[in-house]
Amino acid sequence: MAEHRIELLEHGIFASNVLRNPPPALLYEDAIHFDEGMIADSGAINAKSGAKTGRSPKDKRIVESEEVRGDVWWGPVNMPLSPQSYRINRKRAVDYLSRSPRLYVIDGFAGWDPEHRLKVRVVCSRPYHALFMYNMLIRPTAEELADFGTPDYTIYNAGSFPADPEVEGVTSDTSVTLSFEHRELVILGTEYAGEMKKGIFTVMHYLMPKRGVLSMHCSANEGTSGDVSLFFGLSGTGKTTLSADPRRQLIGDDEHCWTDRGVFNIEGGCYAKCIGLAAEKEPEIWQAIRFGTVLENVVIDSQNRRVDYADNRLTENTRASYPIDYIDNAKIPCLGGQPRNIILLTCDAFGVLPPVAKLTPAQAMYHFISGYTAKVAGTEVGVKDPEATFSACYGAAFLVWHPMKYAQMLADKMQQHAADAWLINTGWTGGAHGSGSRIKLAYTRAIIDAIHSGELAKVPTETEPVFGLSIPNACPGVPETVLQPRSTWSKPVAYDAQAQHLAKLFQANFANYADQATAEVRDAGPRGPAASQRDSAARSLASA
Repeated sequence: MAEHRIELLEHGIFASNVLRNPPPALLYEDAIHFDEGMIADSGAINAKSGAKTGRSPKDKRIVESEEVRGDVWWGPVNMPLSPQSYRINRKRAVDYLSRSPRLYVIDGFAGWDPEHRLKVRVVCSRPYHALFMYNMLIRPTAEELADFGTPDYTIYNAGSFPADPEVEGVTSDTSVTLSFEHRELVILGTEYAGEMKKGIFTVMHYLMPKRGVLSMHCSANEGTSGDVSLFFGLSGTGKTTLSADPRRQLIGDDEHCWTDRGVFNIEGGCYAKCIGLAAEKEPEIWQAIRFGTVLENVVIDSQNRRVDYADNRLTENTRASYPIDYIDNAKIPCLGGQPRNIILLTCDAFGVLPPVAKLTPAQAMYHFISGYTAKVAGTEVGVKDPEATFSACYGAAFLVWHPMKYAQMLADKMQQHAADAWLINTGWTGGAHGSGSRIKLAYTRAIIDAIHSGELAKVPTETEPVFGLSIPNACPGVPETVLQPRSTWSKPVAYDAQAQHLAKLFQANFANYADQATAEVRDAGPRGPAASQRDSAARSLASA
């Protein structure tokens, strides 16, 4: 055991029982003995995060400093905290960790590209948090661990201890504080493991663009010819499902960077949502849940140790964390070449957007900044009718710079490497949710296949009038009538009204970013009613 011991005096933590990078088996033992852990029949370890079963974005703060003051996109996403309040939070966390009967240190890397990777240290008191980050960071070799030295960033996870709402800038008993000046993340009042993962992602979202590297909230895979595709999309759009293709290697499922050499995964593992998980639907994730995997907030039968993945009593946000090499077709190391296709996924419950459209660079920037999808009944409490959801760059909660910076970098890299951009709707056709039907997964897979083969890029397109999207006239495996959304509605006039409604929602959302956008990008969004009517009239005359 001596080889796993470490002191933390350099961090101001006075604790003697500290284990560094212990093996999963040891963390299993401690989780069972000290943390109410339970081994599932699959071999995974089950843990609970307490009251918080998801991230706490309203409690995230960035410490003000001269270094970042002019860089940060301040507002609801990035709220400032004074250096004095940060010092109070840090002392509170360090004091708690010093008093803990046992601590765990996980040292690892963020980023598979050695030129851009960060050395990350995690200090925590819960064994499941240690195993989680042992999975999610890139594990150093024995030699790399011996030469690890001073970490670039340190996470102090004192999530079992509450923050003090009396501290200026702290508004609840939860606080997630990131200091770029001190290169530290301090967590208080939440034991949800995802805060650590997304904290490091936020760090990369700040540091990488400073180096001319685009950080992205997306999945990525690679074909046999070395062609890389990026999949952007919010929850429920099919990002994980569509990027998990047995004919292509998975580079990563969530966080990536795009450099002059290609794409690299930030993480060493996957953090899959597993509500409703079934072997026949998602076999790759199902088989990855085995010894070494952390199951978070799932419901498990205490007698037979079987997990009920359909049970949402604790949360809809049940999760599984496992090393990426648990995926059979993962590409190790998780590096790829230059992306050939940029795929923006949306689940349009209004039934307006086409199953596929080819985007111009300006349209790609517009839709990337918009980050649109729609909630439907059953996805969240209180949602009855379709509700539009917008998240800038498909991950607003993790952005540090203004969204336009990331969008411009995306457009520049697309142009430099001749990448195509596509908008793909995995939502409804023939009407909105409740009257239409969900676009068949088989059709979406056929579209993705045609994109990867290069065949779809050669097909003539027709421009629809409201969003100005170029819709291919044909796609192998997809009925032509499905490609044109207006033709799938029994009452085209109702479609027109719905399209205008959605267009106004897009315009209202984009107004938040219009002052930083170029005229070309602003004009790449949906058009007003008058322009759409003129285009419709012109098409009618042409067909006559």
